[in-house]
Amino acid sequence: MSDVSPSLPSPADRRSALSALLWQAALPIALIMLLLGFAAVDSAVLTPGNLVNIAQQASYLALFAMAQTVVILTRGFDLALGPTVSMVSVGAALAMAAGVAGGQEPGTVLLMGLAAGFALGAACGVFNGVVVAYLGVSPFVATLGSYNIAIGVATTISAGRPVQGVPDLFSQLLYGGSLFGVPAAIVIAVLVGIGLHLLLTRTVYGRSLYVIGTNPRAAAVAGLPVKRLLVATYMLCSSLAALGALMMTARTGSGEPNLGGSLSLQAIAAAVVGGTSLAGGRGGVGTAVVGALFVTILSNGMNLARIDGYVQMVVLGAIVIAGVVLDRLRLERR
Repeated sequence: MSDVSPSLPSPADRRSALSALLWQAALPIALIMLLLGFAAVDSAVLTPGNLVNIAQQASYLALFAMAQTVVILTRGFDLALGPTVSMVSVGAALAMAAGVAGGQEPGTVLLMGLAAGFALGAACGVFNGVVVAYLGVSPFVATLGSYNIAIGVATTISAGRPVQGVPDLFSQLLYGGSLFGVPAAIVIAVLVGIGLHLLLTRTVYGRSLYVIGTNPRAAAVAGLPVKRLLVATYMLCSSLAALGALMMTARTGSGEPNLGGSLSLQAIAAAVVGGTSLAGGRGGVGTAVVGALFVTILSNGMNLARIDGYVQMVVLGAIVIAGVVLDRLRLERR
């Protein structure tokens, strides 16, 4: 019997593996270069206080990027994420203000705010999911419609003004608190990231999202309840957005009808730049977090460099386009 020696990888295989490694390392290298570049302009970029500030800001954006990632995995996205944040902020603040006015205990007021916020977020997600999955409307049109609905609701119930009456306990818990010296926002983002990573990689539900994003028709033929899964995914997206909204409300100390701002674009930019494919089926928590760090560092550096806010919006839009182009190049190389 002759021994069969294992075949060595061909030069083409080695080049392909090296190319994949370079693609994976490109964004972390870009993060380091970005930090060093802004540090050359302003040495305050690398101070401990600013680095903690970057980490806190990235925590909020990472939550929103993770929210977008779960729907992008299924070839969708949520343009209504920003207005959902505003609606949740105002709704939760109104609920807590009513509790305070009614003489409720601080703990009860806190629960009222959390319940109202998550209920609004989940309702918005279910609405988007039903319109996309059962009515067959494209995610762009469906979430563009809910974008305007959420803005209208947030502005109407707040009369266009900040809602006061958020109790100190709420702000202390979700913003001012810390665990072993680590700010609450970072702790929450890390815990949610770990939980979402396990959900996407270790459960049937999570793996089903990748199948749907890769080939929706094959997923349906395989017997997956695609419509129900899509509704659950949009609800998960909006629930994560609601959590981020509650954290930002705790930071501002009031319900803000304009809190969402350009978060929809920022979250999509972070997810796409991090490596989540708009074609569906590829991405995860890691891509969302790395992308959020990149966008946050870029925004922080431009603020320190005193770059005009409108110019920053141009840069953010260019980043989204660049991320899509890079994703297409990755697909072509495969």
